[in-house]
Amino acid sequence: MRTRRIAWIGALAAVAIAMTGCSAGGGSDSGESSGGTLTYLEPQTWNTLYPPAGGFYPNGGVLNQITDRLLYQNPQTLELEPWIAEDLPEVNADATEYTFTLREGVTYSDGTPLDAENVVKNFDLFGKGDSNRALSASEAINNYDHGEVVDERTVKFFFTAPSPGFAQAVSTINSGLLSNATLDRSNEDFGPGNAAEIVGSGPFVIDTEKIGTELSLTTRDDYDWAPPSLKHQGAAQIDGVDFIVASEPSVRVGTVTSGQADIARTIPAPDETQFEADGLELVAAPTNGVNNSLSFRFAHPLLQDIKVRQALIAGINREEIVDTLFSDSYPLATGILAKSALGYTDTSDNYVYDPKKAAQLLDEAGWKVGSDGIREKDGQKLVLTFNEALPQPRSKEVVTLIQEQLGKIGVGVELFAGDQAAQDAARLQLDTIQVYHSMVGRADFDVLKSQFFSKNRNALLNLDPATGELHDPELDGLLSQIASVPTVEERQQASAAAQQHLAEQAYVLPLFEEPQLFGLRSQVKGFKTESIGRPSFYEVTLQR
Repeated sequence: MRTRRIAWIGALAAVAIAMTGCSAGGGSDSGESSGGTLTYLEPQTWNTLYPPAGGFYPNGGVLNQITDRLLYQNPQTLELEPWIAEDLPEVNADATEYTFTLREGVTYSDGTPLDAENVVKNFDLFGKGDSNRALSASEAINNYDHGEVVDERTVKFFFTAPSPGFAQAVSTINSGLLSNATLDRSNEDFGPGNAAEIVGSGPFVIDTEKIGTELSLTTRDDYDWAPPSLKHQGAAQIDGVDFIVASEPSVRVGTVTSGQADIARTIPAPDETQFEADGLELVAAPTNGVNNSLSFRFAHPLLQDIKVRQALIAGINREEIVDTLFSDSYPLATGILAKSALGYTDTSDNYVYDPKKAAQLLDEAGWKVGSDGIREKDGQKLVLTFNEALPQPRSKEVVTLIQEQLGKIGVGVELFAGDQAAQDAARLQLDTIQVYHSMVGRADFDVLKSQFFSKNRNALLNLDPATGELHDPELDGLLSQIASVPTVEERQQASAAAQQHLAEQAYVLPLFEEPQLFGLRSQVKGFKTESIGRPSFYEVTLQR
């Protein structure tokens, strides 16, 4: 039955049959949990299972099932709790030393121990990376120096400067713990075709892989070290999880509503109402980080003048975007961070829609409307290229609507199309992408640094990769401060200062708070997400 179901979904995805009108299959069934394999639909395929590079949601969705972390971040309260560490760490006054005591008896699925030596090996790699193997350092770990084995169950980590976000960093999928043999792999060995060889200590183990389309996980029977705060303990109660790639939204929606799959991620806003039917449910999980937003790459000649950036912000009607394309699940952003994010500051006064002001600003900046309706200056057209953010909901439609809005004030907009590999390459090129559409989830102050710092995601391309030049050193300094002051109060202040700078310089336009939207059959009980909306199947049961 499992094989037939996978084949059916694969065939359906291939021909992209729209099934949005199908009724839910057996939505009112009840009964005892009877194991079973959960079928989960993803819009994109995973591309690496190396934890520090696992931020892409399809990667994190897998890593969250096969790896454990030292600490657990409660997705409701965002408080840190014990997990593989039996308690919260001891931290010195300036947050440059962290000591963890590990639980006894934890092993990887290959039988090797998760002990102090192994944990140090994990973080020495994650904290520094390894350029010889093309393995990057984790953007969640700042100022890492080294780890030391105190005894078999005690580890101590040292930092070159305060690293106040480290405790939260060890709770993320970017710090998913791996066996010693797995840690010896190269970057390409963490990629597609090698999934079954990635060994974690989590409740599920990767069994089989069909590159680009399917990944099957089985339950680890001897798993017995879930976060103590969870109601369920021991092995997962389902037999496993089948990850199926179904890129077409209508396929994901129709396959769940027809009862042929259990859960699908990224339900389009227009289809939300289908999950109001009996036997179906909708889960909108917050991502607690940098909102779905536009980054104006101010180093580009067309965007160097702040008046041009301010005009773009005044010329984009965010309310129309949300009202036209989305639902109540997508609150209008009031700052670059979500209201639920640590460090949130309201900067909404900087994002007022005012097309008359936008036109005036462009006039003042010397951009005059040409015969074709597009503004010109010194023989150059004011035409900007936006990326299509494939992981973000309805990105193409968002850019298309912005194209209409900015066209009214004489600004041309082009969309850079292409698959994820093409988008990843283009986003690093200032001459290719001038306005970058993206978001980042992380439930810590450091998320702002992760998105905009020159040595992290560098979303604004503040760092010129060719010359090493910083176009705005003040911005980098403000972001670095967030990750380098030891107290919550100081981090709050540092985050607020960086947010104000981003707003006042018209570097960003936050659009909406982006959730992770899951559609599921009501027979799926116990489905949860971690702190930024990645799925967790450990507590799931399937009611028959």
